[in-house]
Amino acid sequence: MKILKGTGVSAGIAMGAVRFLSGAEHSEHRVIDNVDSEIGRLHDAMDAAVSQLDALYRKTAGELGEDKAELFRSHSLMLKDPDFTDQIESIIRKHVNAEAAVQEVGERFASVFAKMDNAYMKERASDVKDVSQRVIGILEGTGNADMTFGEEPLIIAAENLVPSQTAQLDRNSVMGFVTSQGSTNSHTAILARTMGLPAIIGVGDALNSDVEGHVLAIDGFTGEVVIDPDPDTMKRYELKNKQYESHIQMLKSLKGKKTETRAGQTVRLFANIGRPSDMDAVMNNDAEGIGLFRSEFLYLESEDFPSEETQFKAYREVAERMQQKQVVIRTLDIGADKQADYFGLKAEENPALGYRAIRICLTEPEIFKVQLRAILRASAYGNVAIMLPMITSVQEVLDAKAIVEEVKTELDDKHIDFNHDMQVGIMIETPASVIMAEELAAEVDFFSIGTNDLTQYTLACDRQNANLTRFADPHSPAVLRMISMAAEAAHHHDIWCGICGELGADPSLTQTFLNIGIDELSVSPSSILPLRKAILEA
Repeated sequence: MKILKGTGVSAGIAMGAVRFLSGAEHSEHRVIDNVDSEIGRLHDAMDAAVSQLDALYRKTAGELGEDKAELFRSHSLMLKDPDFTDQIESIIRKHVNAEAAVQEVGERFASVFAKMDNAYMKERASDVKDVSQRVIGILEGTGNADMTFGEEPLIIAAENLVPSQTAQLDRNSVMGFVTSQGSTNSHTAILARTMGLPAIIGVGDALNSDVEGHVLAIDGFTGEVVIDPDPDTMKRYELKNKQYESHIQMLKSLKGKKTETRAGQTVRLFANIGRPSDMDAVMNNDAEGIGLFRSEFLYLESEDFPSEETQFKAYREVAERMQQKQVVIRTLDIGADKQADYFGLKAEENPALGYRAIRICLTEPEIFKVQLRAILRASAYGNVAIMLPMITSVQEVLDAKAIVEEVKTELDDKHIDFNHDMQVGIMIETPASVIMAEELAAEVDFFSIGTNDLTQYTLACDRQNANLTRFADPHSPAVLRMISMAAEAAHHHDIWCGICGELGADPSLTQTFLNIGIDELSVSPSSILPLRKAILEA
């Protein structure tokens, strides 16, 4: 038995045989003759990498949440950075093969990040390596390493894990992971916590390929790693695991309980989803409704505009499974960082401020009406509501509601059932919508506050720009005051006001939201029971 010590970055206990993942090998440096052809290979590989990252974004957004998936959007942007590609092309023009050029520039960029004083920026070195290795893998024809390992329980060990490897770990067999390098601020650590996967980083060189085939016991609470644990150690770990599982069971015992503070204040706890396949997690975590159905995933995962029937089936499935509990469907929120090629959207200088969401729907109503027909038809099978994103004016609401009424008339003419009294609400995610909240509240049935974009627009901080992380504080008094103003206007007009951004799951703000009088918090399914515990104890 041998004990190593690292830093626990994701809570939990795990035991199992070790699978050691070797790091990427150094790419062979070759002299090439045809520079233009080699640059063409490079760009083909980069295009393929962007496609892979788009798919990984969609998978991660569906399983772990949109905010965690944003990482892979930033990886795509890195591949489009002229500074990055220009330096690679410059090396290729010296008759160096593309693989070696990507590796050299990737290491150069990673070294710059690694030397920065800011801990967050240091960790971006790992992202650069992740992106570079993806392109090299495509160039070499090896693609991505397969991250499935059969059905036997395993502990993954490695020198380091890049974020894309972590996101693809097969939860059916991987019980946890341990790495010799890494840090608590890495995206790998963040993903592990979101996945509920016990993880330890920074064990050092004592962790190497020699552990392959041995048994590991890891403690994500303390950072302890035991190689070939003796029977007493195994018992100690099993006992601690039972205690942790008791805590999880305690959380599960909160299922069915009314979400109510000690003083009797109630808050509805809803779930955010992207597709019907998320419903198992919703049911397992006892959500009281769906506060945000991100319908844009139906578009992002299609090669062409999804048909009315395709959308109807998805909305109906969710509505039926929720059995009359409210299901709030956000109309398509395409544009900015969510691009589908078949929309044919032009490149924009400032896409976050550009042609997106409700602006597309109002400009191209035939696209909008297909979705509205699908949502209205699904309303005959459950308690469905429509939510309009990116609203900045009363006129936008009036125009959108006029189109809704047109669709209702069409359905009536065809004798198709739907709920004539279906609620129509808006997202509060722009300063304009907060400032106009009194007027907007008079026209809609509810507000739902999108804290990610509200933070971005209020603080004038691009949410895609990693350099602005320390300036984009969602706890900013300015953001919290915006939330309070919106809620006050909603209640003045007797409509409900919720929060559907992940800020709603931040327990450090639970009491603040209770004081503001927020009526509903909609969060990722895994956050529901811990948040209910926090509210019950408030």
